[in-house]
Amino acid sequence: MNRHFKEVLDAHELIRSWLGHKDAHDDVCEELLARFSPAYSMVTPGGTMLDFTALNTFFRTQRGVRPGLDIDICDMQIVAESERNATVVYKESQQLPGQSATLRFSTVVFEVNDAGNVMWRHLHETSLPQS
Repeated sequence: MNRHFKEVLDAHELIRSWLGHKDAHDDVCEELLARFSPAYSMVTPGGTMLDFTALNTFFRTQRGVRPGLDIDICDMQIVAESERNATVVYKESQQLPGQSATLRFSTVVFEVNDAGNVMWRHLHETSLPQS
């Protein structure tokens, strides 16, 4: 599997574990946040721009707030890829028990740091209509 696709899947498994389980260990959050560049930026589905500090604050205050959260990632595509960077587009579905799924297209820009780790540099999410 492409290392950038694997990173998308692995990061979302950590997000699901952290947000979906009130008893998630602190290490889950630490491992998740370590995947994001200090220069990280994000455009939320609502059009708000976030930086790494805002992302850090968000995750640290959200342990277990979405019990039973299910996240499905599909339709991953490479837009561009080089030795040190990649842009990936994917579709994401999030669903809580008994509720309709929320859908979004996401575009992520990855960079490889000096240690060879794939880092999330920028993320842009766009909400999709409910089916």
